[in-house]
Amino acid sequence: MVRAFQRDSVDRELLARLVNTATHSPSAGKTQGWSLVVLEGAQTETFWSATMTEETRSSFRWQHLFAAPVIALSFVDPQAYLERYSEGDKSRSTLGESLDAWPTPYWTVDASFATMTLLLAAHDAGLGALFFGVFRGEAELRAALGVPERLQLIGAIAMGYERKPSPVELEDPAFGAGLSANRARAKADIVMHFNGW
Repeated sequence: MVRAFQRDSVDRELLARLVNTATHSPSAGKTQGWSLVVLEGAQTETFWSATMTEETRSSFRWQHLFAAPVIALSFVDPQAYLERYSEGDKSRSTLGESLDAWPTPYWTVDASFATMTLLLAAHDAGLGALFFGVFRGEAELRAALGVPERLQLIGAIAMGYERKPSPVELEDPAFGAGLSANRARAKADIVMHFNGW
């Protein structure tokens, strides 16, 4: 995950290729209820002003994150899943009757798959990317961008070309990893349970 960006814009054709790759992610019933609101250049200020106070921004550790030329907001439409599972080839499942009928909210799963695929595609294309949650200002952001209430916000993705620290900046915490990066990664023998728990 990259937290320091150059201000250089990202070509829309490249963004379209990345999103086309992400649309190949698994999707329950091929519903594909995933959408992105993509803010570019100066329009990214709409995101930052809705989600962070001036005080929070001024003391924010990763100041170079604000230079990201793209902020993409990942949304999913749960209603699309009800509509898809009401169609003839899926109606016997009864999942088209209610969102409560679903044992797992596959709309969230599908949008998460697509978002992760987008992050990986961005990396493969030589871009830096960072996924992060929107914990403040969602209502203001939705209003500013005209996002329908029925859509579930998965999170935000900052994208652009990574800004590497100069030799003088190497110790600058603005280029460091998040505090969680120091946590040990789970080993395969802890994660896997063969033939039962």
